[in-house]
Amino acid sequence: VRHHQEIHVVMGNEACDLDSTVSALALAYFLAKTSPAPKAAFIPVLNIPRADFALRTETTFLLREQGIPATSLIFRDEIDLGGLHRAGLLSLTLVDHHILPGADAALEEAVVEILDHRPLERDRGPGCQVTAALVGSCATLVTERIAQGPPGVLDRTTAALLHGTILLDCVNLTPAAGKVTPRDVACVSLLEARFPDLPARDAIFEALQTAMFDVSGLTTEQMLRKDLKVLSGDELLLAISAIYMNLETFLRRPGLLQDLDSFCQARGYAGLVAMTISYNEHNEPFRQLMVYSRCETFRSAVCRVLEEATTPSLNLQPLPSPWACVATYTQGNTLASRKKVVPILRAAL
Repeated sequence: VRHHQEIHVVMGNEACDLDSTVSALALAYFLAKTSPAPKAAFIPVLNIPRADFALRTETTFLLREQGIPATSLIFRDEIDLGGLHRAGLLSLTLVDHHILPGADAALEEAVVEILDHRPLERDRGPGCQVTAALVGSCATLVTERIAQGPPGVLDRTTAALLHGTILLDCVNLTPAAGKVTPRDVACVSLLEARFPDLPARDAIFEALQTAMFDVSGLTTEQMLRKDLKVLSGDELLLAISAIYMNLETFLRRPGLLQDLDSFCQARGYAGLVAMTISYNEHNEPFRQLMVYSRCETFRSAVCRVLEEATTPSLNLQPLPSPWACVATYTQGNTLASRKKVVPILRAAL
């Protein structure tokens, strides 16, 4: 701000999963390499505090494999986006999301470009370039963007990051998992054609999935924060956490109810939806769902919305729950990921 330096930030969503991280890193790198006489510095920002980075086990694994140290990354608590915007110096490109959370609403006018792979929930003005397609991974859209650019910009490190991310997001391109599209497959093939020495698909997918599901050293609070989205509406906050184990194992964690209470009270959440996921040997997903709230009215309302949802239907089957304040379900529609459940809950709020 003191030097009146323009900053163009490329930032993923607040869950800051591998897709958000790699999409931000790769696109910012591409823009920095290809923008003609840029006035702005291109900065990829990871949309979490640095202290939370260790919880993103699959991301720390892949970046470490590619020789990218955490010291070279910039996290959300290390850059004053509001101050840059108020000084008229901020341009913002959003990857892997297109709606800023309520706390960042003031930054909306700085958004100049969006790349997202979920259905658009709002229109943008003519000054904002939007690339949106229902592909399996936002990294696919970034790969397409880079592939359309000048030849020679894509290097092996960036290719390896994009390749691993698309494979993890699309469950190793397994059709039964319901994530992969022809564009994802095409991008994986393109990256492999340009860099034939990229690791074998099975090897990198299994290594990343093992890292993602390795929650052995995490507390319950850390597990809930590992892949967290927060929705707001009518002064209510609802947390939605992806949990990488089956629900029965999660419910048996010592002191779980007290941990759920503390987690929600400390952050002002009216309730929590935990979506668990595990995979069988054929890479087919198995999903369960838990709704926690001490407020019976709120919990019942969230449960009813999820049970009655039709776009998509979740095919929820109630499970016996150990506590009155926790509702538990098996989710029959295993293709309905959190990306598809979030709009249902946002509309309900």
